[in-house]
Amino acid sequence: MFLYYVLAAVIIGVDQWTKYLTVAHIDLYEVVEVIPGVLSWMYIRNTGAAWSILEGKMWFFYLVTIVVVGVVVVYLQKYGKNSRLLSIALAFILAGSIGNFIDRLRVEYVIDMVRLEFINFPIFNVADMALSIGVVLMILYVFLDEKKQKKNSPG
Repeated sequence: MFLYYVLAAVIIGVDQWTKYLTVAHIDLYEVVEVIPGVLSWMYIRNTGAAWSILEGKMWFFYLVTIVVVGVVVVYLQKYGKNSRLLSIALAFILAGSIGNFIDRLRVEYVIDMVRLEFINFPIFNVADMALSIGVVLMILYVFLDEKKQKKNSPG
């Protein structure tokens, strides 16, 4: 289990490092092209969730994050030994949750910077990517686990 907590810590570190670099080198709302027409950096402050939903409801995000982190740690401890895929999914979800929680506690908003130029999509950060990857891996785990259960069930 220790390895999965290390993975989460590394992702949190990368998330916080990219946020630090963004704040230190890009002005608020400034756009820096990385790959023209595809990817740019744009420093914004998000007081809500994706698409700025529930903007300004910090108490809600604090509560939800504490519950999510608690549930993820319990699941990782209880079920993580049974599946590497589940453990990796939980580590990514844990890292993403904590990465954005640090911002909300520290500055009362989340620092976002990754902007996809080819699609109308919210600007996001490494923690958001970790959460998304974790959820996709969790869905994959559930799908594969159900398939395995059907294969092993009598009849």
